[in-house]
Amino acid sequence: MKKLLPMLLAAGAVALPGMSWAQEAAIEVNKGDVAWMMTSTLLVLFMALPGLALFYGGLVRSKNMLSVLMQVMVVFSLISVLWAVYGYSLAFGGEGTIIAGLDKMFLKGITMDSLADTFTDNVKLPEYLFIAFQCTFAGITCA
Repeated sequence: MKKLLPMLLAAGAVALPGMSWAQEAAIEVNKGDVAWMMTSTLLVLFMALPGLALFYGGLVRSKNMLSVLMQVMVVFSLISVLWAVYGYSLAFGGEGTIIAGLDKMFLKGITMDSLADTFTDNVKLPEYLFIAFQCTFAGITCA
């Protein structure tokens, strides 16, 4: 008993400082940033589909209007699928110098909790939102 008590006290003295170490706080996503990115994504989407389609439709004869509208919709839809398959991975996937790589092909490894880095320090966004935002620009570029 005389040796057990000093050993327990010594073990407690060694273990207690480890419990008081500060832990890093979890990264929080700013709700205002997310709301603005969602709004911006919708604005670009509306600029692409009805806006660009109607603009191109106004440049052709009325008999070709439906054809032009469908062409813009099909091209935008096709590019959106290709963006999810390999475009995002090539643009933002890895550590390559010019082309990032195919690490995130088919959005592999991206979960609902994944966060994307931005160009501002300590500002993160949900990665699916970032993918959707960049997808609208890829789609409008080709449409």
